[in-house]
Amino acid sequence: MRRTQRTQVVGLLDTLEFDNRFTRELPADPESENFRRQVMGACYSRVLPTPVARPELVVHSREMAEELGIPESDVSSQAFAEVFGGNRIADGMDPFAMCYGGHQFGNWAAQLGDGRAINLGEIVNAEGHRWVLQLKGAGPTPYSRTADGLAVLRSSVREFLCSEAMHHLGVPTTRALSLVLTGEQVVRDMFYDGNPKEEPGSVVCRVSPSFIRFGNFQIFTSREDFDVLRQLVDYTIETDFPHLGAPSKDTYLAWYDEICRRTADMIAHWMRVGFVHGVMNTDNMSILGLTIDYGPYGWLENFDPDWTPNTTDAGGKRYRFGHQSQIAHWNLVQLGQAIYPLIEEVEPLQEVVNAYPRHFEAAWQTMMAGKLGLGSYVRKTDDELVSDLHTILQSAETDMTIFYRNLARVELSEITCDGPIPELLREAYYVEDQITPDLASRVNLWLRRYADRVSSEGNEARVELMHRTNPKYVLRNYLAQLAIDKAEEGDHTMISELLEVLRRPYDDQAAMESYAERRPDWARHRPGCSMLSCSS
Repeated sequence: MRRTQRTQVVGLLDTLEFDNRFTRELPADPESENFRRQVMGACYSRVLPTPVARPELVVHSREMAEELGIPESDVSSQAFAEVFGGNRIADGMDPFAMCYGGHQFGNWAAQLGDGRAINLGEIVNAEGHRWVLQLKGAGPTPYSRTADGLAVLRSSVREFLCSEAMHHLGVPTTRALSLVLTGEQVVRDMFYDGNPKEEPGSVVCRVSPSFIRFGNFQIFTSREDFDVLRQLVDYTIETDFPHLGAPSKDTYLAWYDEICRRTADMIAHWMRVGFVHGVMNTDNMSILGLTIDYGPYGWLENFDPDWTPNTTDAGGKRYRFGHQSQIAHWNLVQLGQAIYPLIEEVEPLQEVVNAYPRHFEAAWQTMMAGKLGLGSYVRKTDDELVSDLHTILQSAETDMTIFYRNLARVELSEITCDGPIPELLREAYYVEDQITPDLASRVNLWLRRYADRVSSEGNEARVELMHRTNPKYVLRNYLAQLAIDKAEEGDHTMISELLEVLRRPYDDQAAMESYAERRPDWARHRPGCSMLSCSS
C-alpha cells in the first residue's frame, strides 16, 4: 500500500498556525496500524490519508482560503493539490479519524466513526478563530467497516457546492475549501441495484470549527465509559463554548440548552430556503448547530412537505422536509440521554429538551414573517394566513423558491378575486393544466387577505425584507447534476460558474437568469435530479 508522506511542503501553508488541541488533550487509540476494528476508550485514531495517482485541483472557495489565511498563490500550486488530495502532510498537521456512534433511521448502530473522513489538523487563524481541516474521501480508517473510505466526483461536487451555497444563503453550515480529482477510478453501485461502475475519484477538504457530533457522546455512554464521556464534554465546552464557564452540572445543562437553541435555528433556516437534509441520523448532527454531512440532500422545488431526497428513506419518509424539526427534537432527546450520566437527574434535562419546540416555533415564526415581508409574526392573523398559503401551494405543483421570490414583486393593490393568477406567480407553476379557475380564485382571495395584512403594518421595507429572506438562486438538484455530467466529461466550468452564482443568492444577476428557472420536465425523475442514495 502506498503511504502518504509526512513532509513539510516548503512555502505552502507556512502561514497556518496548527494547534491540534483535540489530539493533544483527548485520549487516543493506542493502535497505530490502520485496519478496521472496534476502538475502545479513545476519542480518535491517528491515521494518514491514502496517496492518489494524479491530484488535480478542480475548484476552491476563495472566501474560505482567505479565512484560513492561505494566499491564492499557494492555492494555485501543485503542492496544494498534493496536500488536499492526500498525498502529503504539511508540517504541523496531526491527521486523525474520530470515534463516534449514532442512531441511523431511529435504530442504534453502535460504533460508526469517520469512515471516509480524515482530519488533517486544527488551525487558529489571525483573528483567533479555530478551524478543523478535514479530507473526505481520502481513504480507509479504522472506522470504515466494509467500505473503502473513498469518494467519487458526483458526491464531491454536491458536497463542495452545497457547503458554500448554504454559507452564502446564511444557513449555519460546515464549509468547503477545495475539491481535488485523484486521477483514479472508484467503483460504486449508485442505487445498490447490482450495477456497479467505475467513476472518477475525488477528495473534498471540509472545514468547520468542530466536527463533533451527537454520536461522539453517545458511543461512550453506550459503552458505560463515563470517564472519557466527561473528558469529551469538558473539552467541547472549554474549546467551543467557553462563554458558558467552567464545566459543572449547571454548565452541562446550559450547554445542552444552547445546543437545542442552535439546532432549532438551523432547522428554521433549512425550512426557509427549502433544504432537505435527507439523512438526519444522530451521527450527522453537529454539536454546534451546523449543517453537516451533505449526502442525499435535496432542494424542495415543488412545495411538498412529505418529500425526501433519500431513496433509502422513500418508504418511511422519516427525514421528509416537513418532519425535520420533529426529527431534530428526537435527536436532541438522544443527546440528553447520552449526557445523563454527568447530571444524574432526569427533570432538568427534560425541562431543557422540552423547550426545544418553543425555540423552533419562535425561529419559524420569525422566518415566516421575513418570507412574507412582515415586521413581526402575529399569531392571531398569521397562523391562518400561513396555513392557508401552504394548503394553496400544495394544491398544484408550485415552485417554492420562485413563488416566494416573485411574491415580493406582485402589485397587491391590483388583485381582483375573479381575475387570473398574477403572471409573476404563474412562473412558479409546473403544470399548466393545474392552474384552474378554482385555484386562481383561491390564490387571489389569499392575496387580498395578504394585502390587508401588509397594509395593517404599513411596512415600507416589505420588498427589501422579502428579497433578503427569499433567495433567487439555490443549488437546484438538476443544476448540480448538470455540473456533475460536464465534470465527468472533463469540463469543470459549470462547477465554477455555479459557485459564482451561489455566492450572491439574493441578488438579481442579469446574465444568470437561467439558473433561477423551474426544474425542467426532463429532470423530474432523472437520477441525481430527483432522489439520491447514500452511495458516495
